Amino acid sequence: MIDELTIRDLGVIARARIEFSPGFTAVTGETGAGKTMIVQALGLLLGSRADSQAVRAGSEQTRVEGRWRLDREGGVARTVQEAGGEIEDDELLLARVVTSQGRSRAFAGGAQVPSGLLAQLGPELVAVHGQSDQLRLASPQAQREALDRFGGSALAAALADYGEAYERYTQACRRLDELVAGREERAQEARWLADALAQLGRVAPQPGEPEELEAMLARLENLSELREAARAAHAVLEDDAGDGADVRALLDAARRALERAPDPALVALGGRLAELRYGLDDVAVELAGYLAGLEAEGVGAVEAAQERRAELSALQRRLALDYPAILELAEQGPDRLAELEGDDELVDALRDSVQSLRETLNAAAGRLSAARREAAAALSAAVGAELQSLAMPSAAVEILVEPLPEPARSGADRVEFLLRPHPDATARPLGKGASGGELSRVMLALEVVLADTRAAPTFVFDEVDAGVGGAAAIEIGRRLAALSRSAQVIVVTHLAQVAAFADRHIAVVKDSEGAVTQSDVRALEGEQRVAEMARLLSGLSGSESGLAHARELLSIAAAG
Repeated sequence: MIDELTIRDLGVIARARIEFSPGFTAVTGETGAGKTMIVQALGLLLGSRADSQAVRAGSEQTRVEGRWRLDREGGVARTVQEAGGEIEDDELLLARVVTSQGRSRAFAGGAQVPSGLLAQLGPELVAVHGQSDQLRLASPQAQREALDRFGGSALAAALADYGEAYERYTQACRRLDELVAGREERAQEARWLADALAQLGRVAPQPGEPEELEAMLARLENLSELREAARAAHAVLEDDAGDGADVRALLDAARRALERAPDPALVALGGRLAELRYGLDDVAVELAGYLAGLEAEGVGAVEAAQERRAELSALQRRLALDYPAILELAEQGPDRLAELEGDDELVDALRDSVQSLRETLNAAAGRLSAARREAAAALSAAVGAELQSLAMPSAAVEILVEPLPEPARSGADRVEFLLRPHPDATARPLGKGASGGELSRVMLALEVVLADTRAAPTFVFDEVDAGVGGAAAIEIGRRLAALSRSAQVIVVTHLAQVAAFADRHIAVVKDSEGAVTQSDVRALEGEQRVAEMARLLSGLSGSESGLAHARELLSIAAAG
């Protein structure tokens, strides 16, 4: 719950420090005094959008601080600590600064945080209701959410099951749509790929083949020079020149001379000459083989290599691929073609899967609808009972749960709240057939019924009693007091009948000094409270009849 709110330079409020009680706190004041600034200040602390227009005229910035008491082990505390903030003595400090230029800074537990973190904490700290929330109550989404919240864990489980089934179904539908939409594109790819693989099959390109062809052609284009050089070298080694200069014979003679010497060093040199002799034999054999290969190659081999090179180049041009990509296509293309040619089977399988998932979704939707209808009957009865206590004894709220044409993310139901003000009236949607006062009471009745399902420990009502007066206002005060027994309730009101039931009464008092209007926030007790109640009743705080009426109201409220 919130213990204290400090406001500086917000709207007409220069400085204010407000202490709240655990039960029911009423906030009253003259029109324009700044009552709604308190709600706006809370909104800033709960992450609402910063508006530079809210900064008090002549000030550079607005600063709002709030002090909450909470469970150190709860989710709010963990979120703040994860963001770098601290919880001291089970107290959380939140702050928001808005400059006249529109810049905003947010703080939680002493640490600067994104304003989005305050928005994340807000629903767990305070539930704020104002005139805009009455309009929101008329929306189908808000009505569905209220019903689902009332349904408790059983309905929540049905909604979770439906959500999982809906996600699986929609994902399968998207995949099927994508597959069908791209079928012609994939068919075109399959035709191109089949033709490309046929060409690859005819040409049969091999890894490294272009490099080998270039090396072969370079050798064949210099065939005569290579043949002459190899023959000359081979002739020298084999003494085919006929000049008696047999290299191997000379090496043998030198080796024998050294091997007979008595010096080991010379014998070792003879061994090295023997190695040279064997090496010459190897070279002679390789030269003979090289010459034989050259003789086998000729003009036909050159033409064949050139034709093969041209064939590979033409293949690359036709396919518009470089050689590495051609080799990759030859390796992976058959698998891709098989995948593309299996489109029909895949589409059929996906259609079967979508049908099966739709049946699962329909079953989950049926269970969710049944849970909602059961919850709708119980909620209608509970809200009707509350309305009897709010001076609408003959009113009834009917909750329709009707099927949608197609399942949606939130379910396959359209939820609508209808109000029947009296038995002879036609039930009409809240947004069309209910007055402002009736909407106020329906919303309050809903909040009382849903109080146990709310995570927030504090409720703030901004003129929830608009359009209401007399006995109905007294009953609203009673119900707010009843709600305050299980949660902290803060109400901005203009009705004495409502304020009379508060445990703590705060007045926002306007004081004009020159061109600047300031407001003071005061806790009222005793005769001060009686005087404020009289002002609310008659517009005159000193009227004897007003004072008497105020005391009577306070007595009625004290008696319950």
